[in-house]
Amino acid sequence: MSDMTASCQEFEVTVHTSPGPTCGTYSRLWLNLIGSQGETPPTSVNEGDRHLLPGSVCPVQIRTNEPLGRLILVRLRLEAQTGLPDLDWHCSRVEVRRLAGGEGSEPADPEPQVFLCDRWLRTADGDVELRSGKLCLLKDETEEKLKQQRLRHLQHQQKIIRWRMYVDGAPQCLDINSLSELGPNLIYTHKSSAPNLLYLKGFAGRAEAWSSFTELETVFSHSGQHNDTARFVRTHWMDDWYFGYQCVNGRNPLLLRQLRLLPPHLSVTPDMLRPFLPEDSSLDQELQKGTIYLLDYEVLDGVPANVINGKQTYLCAPLCLLHLNRQQQLVPIAIQLQQTPGPLNPVFLPSDPSCDWLLAKIWVHSSDFQCHQLASHYLKTHMLGELCCMATLRQLPDVHPLHQLLMPHVRTSLQINCQARASLLAAGGVFDKAVGCGLKALPVFLSRASQRIQYRSLCVPDDLSDRGVRELPQSHYATDALRVWDALHRFVVRWVDLYYSADSEVQQDSELHHWITDINTHGFTHNSGFPQVFRTKAEVSQFVTMIVFTCSALHAALNFSQLDFALWTPNCPTSMLRPPPQVKGLATEDDIISSLPDVNSSCRVLLALAQLSQPSANFVPLCHYKEAIFRDGAHCRLVEEVQAELRSISEDISERNSRLELPYPYLCPGRIENSVAI
Repeated sequence: MSDMTASCQEFEVTVHTSPGPTCGTYSRLWLNLIGSQGETPPTSVNEGDRHLLPGSVCPVQIRTNEPLGRLILVRLRLEAQTGLPDLDWHCSRVEVRRLAGGEGSEPADPEPQVFLCDRWLRTADGDVELRSGKLCLLKDETEEKLKQQRLRHLQHQQKIIRWRMYVDGAPQCLDINSLSELGPNLIYTHKSSAPNLLYLKGFAGRAEAWSSFTELETVFSHSGQHNDTARFVRTHWMDDWYFGYQCVNGRNPLLLRQLRLLPPHLSVTPDMLRPFLPEDSSLDQELQKGTIYLLDYEVLDGVPANVINGKQTYLCAPLCLLHLNRQQQLVPIAIQLQQTPGPLNPVFLPSDPSCDWLLAKIWVHSSDFQCHQLASHYLKTHMLGELCCMATLRQLPDVHPLHQLLMPHVRTSLQINCQARASLLAAGGVFDKAVGCGLKALPVFLSRASQRIQYRSLCVPDDLSDRGVRELPQSHYATDALRVWDALHRFVVRWVDLYYSADSEVQQDSELHHWITDINTHGFTHNSGFPQVFRTKAEVSQFVTMIVFTCSALHAALNFSQLDFALWTPNCPTSMLRPPPQVKGLATEDDIISSLPDVNSSCRVLLALAQLSQPSANFVPLCHYKEAIFRDGAHCRLVEEVQAELRSISEDISERNSRLELPYPYLCPGRIENSVAI
């Protein structure tokens, strides 16, 4: 008996339930302590008058006569109780303090050891193991049991987070049949203030063209008059300078590219363009000076157009040439509506009859809507976010520092993308019923757009430099995007420096390399320039910055701007009901009206955009982290520094916007959601 007493060890365990009103459970909680040398039998935590209530603290004493060694894990298991609902439980943390034992036992702990949980547990989860201590790389694990625990966790994740092909040639997606399969830790509640949809409702039965611009004005006066940007659009949408302005600061600022040579399939000549260039210059001189720019929608060439309300709609693949004039305005100077030159594919010019020129610009806007929605917005932010989220869950354990840095920015992408595929992009959804690129076009377009993705185009400094738009006057997107990118990049570099002391440690991180391999295997599999392996800390930092920026700032710029520029329908036709003009001089105002989408499909898209453009009521600003990812002061200092830098950027942007007739607020950090939230 005396020998048993001498070896007895006692632990004071405290189980903390999170304070949310639904965080408690009726289920029985079993707990094991796992040490480097052994483990305790399961102990029931909530017996008698101890209940796992919201915000509760359940203490329990655990005694063992077997040596445990250093305490390294806490194992939890929920068991449903007969006759009571099987409710999920949200555990905040478990604290364990070793008390003084007998002779030869481990010394008492001066402070409790904290095992963070901060997630939902279900009875179906079986055993869930929590670990204490700091985030660390696999090479820094000192206990074999902890190495094995990392491996078991990833093996489990790879069984439940599975890949599925969505479109051949495009990044793969999550293989689930319903949102319930995501589990409570990957589901979020998106609460937003209800937009005023009153004046867009009631048009579902009007499967007919708009009667006139007067009718468009009437609907806009009710649905868009409250929106400052929309009012500006309505006033200036026909102005050439504002057409160019939208190319750099509109809903889709990612396509404009500087030219040094004209594309061979654009049928323009120097003489044709001479009237729109300075008198003392020429087309060759302007190309050499870098004042000629191009919008090229070749990805739409040959894509099948939708049938809406029983009517065939039409798509085109325009080339639009723009010139930065001496008034520092970017203006269109030539539009060719199809890629292949020919007598029935004229080049429209500003000197053409006004209806010809306006209709050509409207066709460019319609093509831009298709590319914005599917390539810039859905593919580049949503699909990339899902790709990186899945790879992170499958290949980086919770304790890996990059898992903790990335997940707050990508977690929501799984749910929102599953919902989009089941609604917006599904049969009967808004793309099927109201958008030029319908269900037949989706796989063709997404596959083509995926083949054209380049890694450099996702890294802001490279993208702006490659497209030659970094120094464009009044390019607020470029200016703001670069400042936000630089702040995020400095934050990520310092985070990476906390864990990788040299490039050699990057090369030795097997989990990191499995992660990038998973991304490449299931993502952009062509010659996209994505890193195939990481050799340096700088490469890791750039790639992680790209993910964080894309899923937060870029998504904000592309998502929250779309309604503003679409409320005036002629500025953003979601489909076109007449084919592209093949000759000049015949277009009338009636032709323009009859080319626009029907009343019901126009309003249906606006209803969808109004919902998508609402910020969350539970909005989390960029680099404000709810998750308990910070284990020590070093992390907190990094976050405080980046938050201070982002606040300074916000103040500068707000001050600039106060001086602008048309503000650009979409990349103001205080308005950027931390993740792809909708």
